[in-house]
Amino acid sequence: MRTTQAGTSSGSGDVAYALTSALPLDLFSGTIFKSLRRTDQRKWAHAYLKGLLVTPGKKSVRRLAAALSRDPSVAQSLRQFVSLSPWDFDEVMEELTHWVADRRPGPVWAIGRAVLPKRGDRSVGVHRYFDRSSGRTLNCQLGLGSFWCVGGAQFPVDWCLHLSTAWTQDPARRRDARIPDGEQYRPMWAEALRLVDRLSARSASPSSVVLADMSDEPDVGYLLRGLTRRHRDFVVAVPPYLAVLPAGEGASAPVSAKSLVSVESPDPAVVLSLDKERRPAHSQSALVRLTGGPPGRAPGPLYRLYTEADPTGAPSPLWLTSLAHHTLAEVSSITALHAGTADAIGSMRRDFGLLDFEGRSFPGWYHHMALVSAAYTYRRLHGSAAVSPPDTAQRVP
Repeated sequence: MRTTQAGTSSGSGDVAYALTSALPLDLFSGTIFKSLRRTDQRKWAHAYLKGLLVTPGKKSVRRLAAALSRDPSVAQSLRQFVSLSPWDFDEVMEELTHWVADRRPGPVWAIGRAVLPKRGDRSVGVHRYFDRSSGRTLNCQLGLGSFWCVGGAQFPVDWCLHLSTAWTQDPARRRDARIPDGEQYRPMWAEALRLVDRLSARSASPSSVVLADMSDEPDVGYLLRGLTRRHRDFVVAVPPYLAVLPAGEGASAPVSAKSLVSVESPDPAVVLSLDKERRPAHSQSALVRLTGGPPGRAPGPLYRLYTEADPTGAPSPLWLTSLAHHTLAEVSSITALHAGTADAIGSMRRDFGLLDFEGRSFPGWYHHMALVSAAYTYRRLHGSAAVSPPDTAQRVP
């Protein structure tokens, strides 16, 4: 999401570091935020980033400033930098993507949701949303993020803020939150495709598989067909009522995904879990095609519909994948990465201040998400050895 005028940004492939090697924060910050035009912007980007890494507990702007310096003007400078300073989210996240990609190839791109509870109705994009993980309807912002995945390592490389029509169709709210004219309401499937397109444009990973949970998206078919048109393989959790066509001969009537897969006999498989351990599993699967193709046209591509059979009888997610001719063990191992995306978002909430920005302006929300993503990536890639707590008697360097 561009929050200022677009500019050019080069890739950050100057130096390669191992996943666990320590790296000076100055070098990381100087590369990720090199697109910022002014020296003072880069200085405050480094300060905010360091504050997120060294401040214990809640990471409000006031607490970040107190952890960095005793100078009372620091809090105002940090607030100005994140909320009002004109710098470009897209360019920063492009640098972050290059940084991660240069160190680890990304065979899987995961789409995850960050639910950010808020009080009142002034935080940009805030709306009522049913959160499946808590089983509650929350007053919150909803961010959709793309994550670069390799095994258990997942890195946030892009975000979209979901805006309801209550925000996009209200001129006063748009003006107060500084929402750009080009930002309009998009359903969740369209936001996901937007993230895929942006990541495709800035990376050289044509074979990366898209992983997403869209089990509550009634129009998930648009996402599935959009990914197919883009020649992008996927593993997507779908609603149980999704209409599919069984792949066998003579199967002309669509049936629900749940009813079709539930009659299949469980097949044994060995799944590689997120922590690299192999575990036995039993999955039910069927080859299917999507409904809604043009009449008279050749049948669409084959997909595999599958679910892991729970020994307790509890319902399990239904997954649809374009990797129809891969083994169940292979696609189930990709599915297991979904838990890692939720873990990454949980870590960003607990340890990196994801929830701690007031978020009243559209540019400010994106700026904060870029800074939190950079802090999480730095800690995940390079550890904490290279960050030392500042001497609060000194002003921020």
